[in-house]
Amino acid sequence: MTTLYTNCNLFDAETEEMQNNAWLLVDNEGLVGASGTGSAPEADQTVDLQGQYVIPGLINAHTHIMMDPMDNRTAYLTETEATVNAIKNLKTLLRNGVVAIRDCGAVSDTDVKLMKLMHQGRVEGPEIVPSGRPMSILGGHGDFPEGDDGKEVWGHLTTCAADMRQSVREEFKHGAKNIKVMATGGVMSPTDRVDDTELTAEELNAAVEEAHSKHMTVASHAQGNRGIQLSLEAGVDSIEHGIYVDEQQMDLMIKQGTCLVPTLNACQCIFDAPKGSIPDYMIKKDIEVKDIFFKNIGKAIKKGVRIVVGTDAGTPFNRFDNGTTTEMELLVEAGETPLQALLGATKYAAELIQLSEDYGTLTAGKKASFLVLKDNPLVDIKAVAQEDKQVYQNGKLIK
Repeated sequence: MTTLYTNCNLFDAETEEMQNNAWLLVDNEGLVGASGTGSAPEADQTVDLQGQYVIPGLINAHTHIMMDPMDNRTAYLTETEATVNAIKNLKTLLRNGVVAIRDCGAVSDTDVKLMKLMHQGRVEGPEIVPSGRPMSILGGHGDFPEGDDGKEVWGHLTTCAADMRQSVREEFKHGAKNIKVMATGGVMSPTDRVDDTELTAEELNAAVEEAHSKHMTVASHAQGNRGIQLSLEAGVDSIEHGIYVDEQQMDLMIKQGTCLVPTLNACQCIFDAPKGSIPDYMIKKDIEVKDIFFKNIGKAIKKGVRIVVGTDAGTPFNRFDNGTTTEMELLVEAGETPLQALLGATKYAAELIQLSEDYGTLTAGKKASFLVLKDNPLVDIKAVAQEDKQVYQNGKLIK
């Protein structure tokens, strides 16, 4: 049954402007049939949106669906716990307007397994682009052993380029679509500093070469300057966080087309956390980097680096219900226009995580996954955070 949505203002993320007096036609397979302004085609049923605003469903390019943001054990989870958390978090994401995600590291390849179950219709939630287990070093960011036998189920601990190549191939075999490399230390890891350089140039080069040869992308957790540089030289597809990125690296990112996924919300959530709720070492590292982090992201925005929305959802107090829209608001506060923030959570994100065939814009042939808002998000980005917004996935009203 075809459905025509009329009397709306449409932002399809392709024309990059709001189309007034618009309509959207959804075919019987849940795909966008056509869209336009003025006179509309006939359909089996018509829905009058009464002048509301239609935008593509949101995409969050950096999540950890296995984590509970209110549980400080972070990655110290069994596969069963990770799965229970993930199923709950996926439902929460979808009901709040997120129709696709890239997961950036999960114990026991939980994200890969759930992606397969979702494609079988057995799990509900946004489309998953999984990374499986991330690539780290002994004692580095991502070295979280778990299990009764102490078996490593979180990060692959590489010691050389050959280890890295083998680990990437393992994730390829399991079904990962992205490879997450931990190039530097991080705020949440207890044994290192944020600007520690962890993976070597040879390891990063091997990861990118192996992943790209198999149509996978590479996301680099790179907070320290040296790790950012090595990641860019290796040719990663995105820099995650990028706390100490400098202007020369920004220029290189623009030249290479490398995306930056800041995850400002992760830093802000730790900063705002109730006193005594998270370990002191996290608080100390977060305070050390917060001001320079936000300042450098502002510079990157001004420079014209392509910014993609990701939140690091699942990290302390970094929730799955409001984190995506909060990240968009933080990016606007840092200097983006509402248009840039919307593109970062739709078109640009879909291109980065290789889902642009189905998501990112509301153009003919793509999945009719969209949001209906009361106010214009191109005027005020906070309009996207509307609690009672309508969420459609593949033409079906979810909420």
